[in-house]
Amino acid sequence: MKGERVLAKVLSSAVVGIDAYLVEVEVDISSGLPFFITVGLPEASVKESKERVRAAITNSGYMFPDDRITVNLAPANVKKEGTGFDLPMALGILGAIRLIPQEIMTRYLVLGELSLDGRIKPVNGSLPMAIAAKEAGYSGIIVPCDNGREASVVEGITVLPAKTLCQVIDFFRGFTQIEPEKTDVSAIFEGDAVYHADFSEVIGQEHVKRALEVAAAGGHNLIMIGPPGSGKTMLAKRIPSILPPITFDEAIETTKIFSVVGMLGKDQALITKRPFRSPHHTISDAGLIGGGHIPRPGEVSLAHNGVLFLDELSEFKKNVLEVLRQPVEDMKVTISRAMSTITYPSGFMLIAAMNPCPCGYHSDPKHECNCTYQQIIRYRSKISGPLLDRIDIHVDVPAVPYKELMGKITGEPSEQVRKRVSAARKIQSERFAETEIYCNAQMSNRHIRNFCEIDDPSVTLLEAAVDKLGLSARAYNRILKIARTVADLEGGSNIRVHHISEAVQYRNLDRGKGII
Repeated sequence: MKGERVLAKVLSSAVVGIDAYLVEVEVDISSGLPFFITVGLPEASVKESKERVRAAITNSGYMFPDDRITVNLAPANVKKEGTGFDLPMALGILGAIRLIPQEIMTRYLVLGELSLDGRIKPVNGSLPMAIAAKEAGYSGIIVPCDNGREASVVEGITVLPAKTLCQVIDFFRGFTQIEPEKTDVSAIFEGDAVYHADFSEVIGQEHVKRALEVAAAGGHNLIMIGPPGSGKTMLAKRIPSILPPITFDEAIETTKIFSVVGMLGKDQALITKRPFRSPHHTISDAGLIGGGHIPRPGEVSLAHNGVLFLDELSEFKKNVLEVLRQPVEDMKVTISRAMSTITYPSGFMLIAAMNPCPCGYHSDPKHECNCTYQQIIRYRSKISGPLLDRIDIHVDVPAVPYKELMGKITGEPSEQVRKRVSAARKIQSERFAETEIYCNAQMSNRHIRNFCEIDDPSVTLLEAAVDKLGLSARAYNRILKIARTVADLEGGSNIRVHHISEAVQYRNLDRGKGII
């Protein structure tokens, strides 16, 4: 080895946003004083890997070269982070001393964190990395055992789950085989189809349930306003149970986000239910939108293809609520830093709930409100007009009368509601097949003109509503969108006067009363 210069290369991967890119781990060993350096814009966790790699190789019974070792992570102009380069580095070093044949290592993409005793620990982002390996045409991907199920949902590539460094070395040397991980995706979807929270458990509030059904059918954002204990949170938590089942493509996209942030369970292969995220009102703008030195997705991205529920909306910091405007409007959020700009998807339904005033009993006939006029104004002013403009449906949630609470549970189960919602979404999917949108809530003015024609009685009713209630042009368009959804729930191709009438009832905050 002395006086000789050897080079080995192992293929690995890293993540930017929710997509992976290929990284070549090049190892050069040359004679000189013992030294280990990693180049290619490594972050602190990558630089520290040299100590883990050294200990893992030695404790696994192999010789660690007493020479100058240089590890290059290419492309060198992109920052590398995480601990997933440990295993490729160790294999590269062993390949450079000719313990492992170079030719076989180039067939597989490798990732994994090493413990000091040579065990392979899980890493974040194995799903997008498996997709990148498949697209690049590799024979397979070697992943930590705990990441096997997650990576194996990608069809067309062999996923080899490994437990130890010794196991991977013996595999490359032809001494042993690693059993490929296989996952039955259809069985996962079938097993996770049951929701524990059901609409039938909610007593009363029939008009609110109807509003939630309309919101789910059209993908509309919704705000509920009512006193404490009226059931706002209970209703919101049951919205995923009436949304259309998540598709495979949506599940892959959502799972990629959870994989990148390390929020998948040990044995969880896919996110097969629409996510429901309910951040506390003390959350920061970075926690909600995403951010950090190397940008990470926030709650708006974790709620992608699902529901973002903001309880006690007026308790959120005003600057936190204002940053919601871009992801609500564009269904994506862009985070810019000095070294990088990353875009995460954020296509979610926004469901908000709030009390009418600080004490919660403004306009409640059975409780006296103790708030002053200035307190109520200050409380309401946290919700800006531009944010409210992006919420289609406003619904009052009064307290449930005692007699109803003591009655029998006779509510309609979520499964029946979900069938109607799915049928309405199918109509919208066919309607917007030639466009870039997929539900009524996303319609622009051009789409409204094309798909929301109304008859003369509807024109008369809508004109009266605009005049008497003082509705804005934006509220006018929202009413047409909602009416289109109500018509879709009935399976009708045309918007009728009763569809307009119901849609007007869902614009409580436009009636010249401010928030209430």
